[in-house]
Amino acid sequence: MPYTKRRRLVTSAVAVALGATTLAACGSSDEDGDTQAGPVSLTYWTWTPGMDKVVDLWNKGPGKKEQITVTVKKQASGDTLVTKILTAHKAGKAPDLVQAEYQALPTLVSNDALADISGEVGDAKGKFAEGVWQQTTLGTDAVYAVPQDIGPMMFYYREDLFKKYGLKVPNTWEEFAETARKLKKAAPDKDLTTFSANDSGLFAGLAQQAGAAWWTTEGEKWKVGIDDEATRKVADFWGGLVKEGAIDNQPMYTPAWNKALNTGRQIAWVSAVWAPGTLTTAAPDTEGKWAMAPLPQWSDSENRTGSWGGSSTGVTTDSKNKDAAAKFAAWQNTDADALNALAKEGGIYPASTSAQLSGAFTNPPEFFANQPDFYTKAAEIAKTTAPSAWGPNVNVAYTAFKDAFGTAAKNRSDFASALETMQKETVADLEKQGFEVAR
Repeated sequence: MPYTKRRRLVTSAVAVALGATTLAACGSSDEDGDTQAGPVSLTYWTWTPGMDKVVDLWNKGPGKKEQITVTVKKQASGDTLVTKILTAHKAGKAPDLVQAEYQALPTLVSNDALADISGEVGDAKGKFAEGVWQQTTLGTDAVYAVPQDIGPMMFYYREDLFKKYGLKVPNTWEEFAETARKLKKAAPDKDLTTFSANDSGLFAGLAQQAGAAWWTTEGEKWKVGIDDEATRKVADFWGGLVKEGAIDNQPMYTPAWNKALNTGRQIAWVSAVWAPGTLTTAAPDTEGKWAMAPLPQWSDSENRTGSWGGSSTGVTTDSKNKDAAAKFAAWQNTDADALNALAKEGGIYPASTSAQLSGAFTNPPEFFANQPDFYTKAAEIAKTTAPSAWGPNVNVAYTAFKDAFGTAAKNRSDFASALETMQKETVADLEKQGFEVAR
């Protein structure tokens, strides 16, 4: 690409990572329409089910009082929405508000599509765990979105079958491996769990818990650390279990996986707070037989978890009413009534710490009625969320993971080699886009 465009992309990305204020201030001047004058109409792109009912609370309450009306435009999620936002932004026609997964924020920010709303929502910081809030700041003094929902990772296990086979809930990953081997010895036809390569978020969350930092900056360059020591530790651990046959190597979310869970062929699952919903449909015959515990740790002295899923509400730089949009974003993700409606209508687990023990979360999920303290434990685990480090081409890294690790898992072969492939493809794509990459 032309040097001028390449330089603009590099400068923007590094400014995001290092907290430069020049680009962070995009869309924050009066010239961009920050001063509200009379009634304001905002458009919000989101995929969350029932969001229109949540927005109705705003339009009939605080929004009506402040003459701010929000209209929901339902969208597809994931990369499809990111591409649509960037296309609209290129034409200067992006909506005022967008729902964005945390890993998509660097891509949107490096393309100047999201405004810094730290001046409008900075006081909301205390409502969220530090590791969660950090995902919307990208490690800077800017704030590019307000956290909406999160997916703290946890360990799910068949309580009845653990008792039957004399297994203890593992506190460390070493104990986890020993538990897998003990089960295999006692019941060769069963597996503790599976390593699945069809959901990159699982592996990313495990690496996050181990302390991985996949994207950082070095001077004015991006540095990719997908094959860093922490991630290699995770890859070697799971690769070793797959190779020795201590766990299964089949992908999740397939009829075979559902059957394995439903029949007790697999008796545990490393997942996130949203797992009860999945188990309800995947393993309906096992209701009331599961329990949830914190994720195993790499050492007895550690206490942290990774994230698998979650999204935020951002204000675009195309919005002519940034202040009004930021007010709505903050209200939506911190107001008790709004959060309760989000949980009821959208089935989300709120990022706000105060909402995790109230409203819809005062009772356990129906599938886990046998564990009354489910959400009490979940809230405590959520507080330990480790910081993340996303970059501008997460989609490429995730695709490389599925391809390389999918083959390695299927063949029970070298996970370290798959990790190297993931690293190389991610770096190559950054350079192709025109970003400068530190070697």
